[in-house]
Amino acid sequence: MTGPPPHPSPHPHPPEQLPVEAALYEAGFPLDLLTEEQRLVLSELTPQELTLLLDVKNRLDAVGPEVQAHGEIAGGALF
Repeated sequence: MTGPPPHPSPHPHPPEQLPVEAALYEAGFPLDLLTEEQRLVLSELTPQELTLLLDVKNRLDAVGPEVQAHGEIAGGALF
């Protein structure tokens, strides 16, 4: 090896995952909770669809604490 080892990802993914699945896993999508059919649909996303999905998730995560606080206050009854 000619250089230092690569930095490990904060969310390592199994090597058998496809690049789309790896990107989703690293973004925090709970792929292990999905059915095989759902995983197949996600694995067939185009690069543009993947970019859009990750953007939407980032925006949802950005407002996540406010939504979570409402869920904790109301006991989740509103959702």
